[in-house]
Amino acid sequence: MDVGTEGGNKWKRGALPAVFWLAVWALCAAAIGKELLLPGPAAAFHAFWRLFRTGAFWRGVGMSLGRTALGFFLGTLLGTGLGAATAASRWCDRLLSPALRAVRTVPVVSFILLLFFWLPTGWVPVAVSALMVLPVVWRSTRQGIAQADPQLLELADAYRMGSWKRLSLIYVPAALPALSAGWETALGLAWKSGVAAEVLCQPKWALGTGLQVSKAYLDAPGLFAWTGALVALSLVTEWLLHRLLGRWKGGGKG
Repeated sequence: MDVGTEGGNKWKRGALPAVFWLAVWALCAAAIGKELLLPGPAAAFHAFWRLFRTGAFWRGVGMSLGRTALGFFLGTLLGTGLGAATAASRWCDRLLSPALRAVRTVPVVSFILLLFFWLPTGWVPVAVSALMVLPVVWRSTRQGIAQADPQLLELADAYRMGSWKRLSLIYVPAALPALSAGWETALGLAWKSGVAAEVLCQPKWALGTGLQVSKAYLDAPGLFAWTGALVALSLVTEWLLHRLLGRWKGGGKG
C-alpha cells in the first residue's frame, strides 16, 4: 500500500469521529439555545483561544502538569515497591494489602478534604494523585510478578542465579504487560484526582482553579475551554507514556 494513501486513511479515521461529535455538539447547543447551559463549539474555541494567549493559562498548565507528574511518579514508585514486597513476603501481604484495598475504595473527595488540613494547598493535588495511583500500581505489580514462569524460576534456582538477574531476566519481562496497563490506567486517575483536588483547594496557578473560577462567574465557554485543555494534556501525556512503554517493551524483546 502507498505510504501517502495509508497516511490519508489514518487521517480520515481520526478526523471523521471528531467531525461527527463536533456536529452533534453544535446541534445540541443550537437546540438548547442557551450558552449558559451548553455553549457551542465556536464559543468554546473562542474562549480557549482567549485563554491560550494569556500567561496565567500557561502557568496553570505548567503547575498542574508538574503536580500530576510528581504525584504519578511518587505513587508509581511506592506502588511498585509495595507490590514487589507483598508478592515476595506473605507477612507483608497480610499487613499491607487491607490498607491498600481501603485506599482504593475511599472516595477521592474524602482524601482531598483530609489532606487539605494537613498539607499546603499546592501539595494536596500531588498527594491525592499519588494516593489514587498507589493501589492501581500496587495491584498491577503484584499480579505481574505472579505471572513469572515457575519453570524459569526453577532453572534460576538450579543455576544459582543472583537476585538482580532473576529480577531483570524473569520478573520484569513477566510483569511488564501488567505494569504497562496499570501505569496507563493510573496516569488517567492521577489527572482526574489531581484536578479535582485543585478545584476544591484552588492553588494560585492550576487548571482546577481555572475551572472553579469559570464556574463561579457562570462562564460556560470558559469552563469548556479549561476542560478541553485538561483533556488535551491528559491525552498527550498518556500518548507519551504509551510510546515510552512501547520502546521499553521493544528494547526488552531485543
